[in-house]
Amino acid sequence: MSIEKFLKQRAVKLSVSGSYTLPNWYDASGQPRAFACRTRRVSPFRALVDAPIPGRIGDKLSSFFSEFGKFEGRVSDIVPGGFLMELDTTAATRQSLAQRLTWLEQRERDPSIRDRRDHARFFPEVPHSTLLFADGSICSCFIIDISVSGVAVSSTVQPELGTPLSVGTCVGRVTRIFPDGFAIRFVQQQRRIEIERLVTHAPKALPTRVALSAPRLQRLQTTG
Repeated sequence: MSIEKFLKQRAVKLSVSGSYTLPNWYDASGQPRAFACRTRRVSPFRALVDAPIPGRIGDKLSSFFSEFGKFEGRVSDIVPGGFLMELDTTAATRQSLAQRLTWLEQRERDPSIRDRRDHARFFPEVPHSTLLFADGSICSCFIIDISVSGVAVSSTVQPELGTPLSVGTCVGRVTRIFPDGFAIRFVQQQRRIEIERLVTHAPKALPTRVALSAPRLQRLQTTG
């Protein structure tokens, strides 16, 4: 199905974090490379997903979402920064997913359920940005979540801990690495009212005081 047709169908507008693997993408140990993603619209049959690597139409993929669990599927359509996934599952699982979607939609509308931590993380409206490294290299990335003190991203590059870089115009260092991405702590805490615009804005050159060394860019894609 095309994304255009899917947008005309009944589905739930829902932001749920997850991860996925695509054919022919592997990490340094030879295991399937995981990328972070987030749903935009979901039905019991398919999901429109924001992601760093859209893959190709027909690609089979495995996915895991925090609110739904594991799903197998295939890419049926792509757009810049995302793809439509056809869910390969049983009728019983579809019924369970439909009930889950109804509950999640109700929870999304409940204003009493909020994260009130000082450095609460949130999903930006624009989930894509650009990484700028100390050697001047630039790479696109998918924003997993943001707070005023840092950001988590997923990308084709796998920088080492301590790597200085900027996300949009916010300068920071890589402080944590996880299976589908890495976390960056900003050099300076940002203002909540400005952070989303700064992170998704075009990057500038890194300040000299943090431009220490370039990361090793690892794109481990094989030809199938």
